[in-house]
Amino acid sequence: MCSFTRMNRVRNCVIRDLAKVAPIEEKMGKSRLRWFGHGKRRSMAAPVRRCELIDLPGGKRGRGRPKKSLDEVIREDLKVVGLSEDLTQDRRLWRNRIRILDGREASL
Repeated sequence: MCSFTRMNRVRNCVIRDLAKVAPIEEKMGKSRLRWFGHGKRRSMAAPVRRCELIDLPGGKRGRGRPKKSLDEVIREDLKVVGLSEDLTQDRRLWRNRIRILDGREASL
């Protein structure tokens, strides 16, 4: 990419800057928040909302660091962007606030 090979020993962050692409972590966070907003705007009778109410039994996890639940990851994404759950009802505002700009989108 950008005419570099592994032999050039150019770091990924440099190539991402040249290609004007946002980091993958930010893109994944945007995708999770987009889906979260979609689910929160549904009615409580919708299957996706009924799944929120399911209480899973607290079983013992295996050795090592416990994995985060989707709920914990979403809360962290909300904190990073500086949003709260109640903003999901206004779709236009929500989409504008979670938007991640890469170089191509910033130039438009």
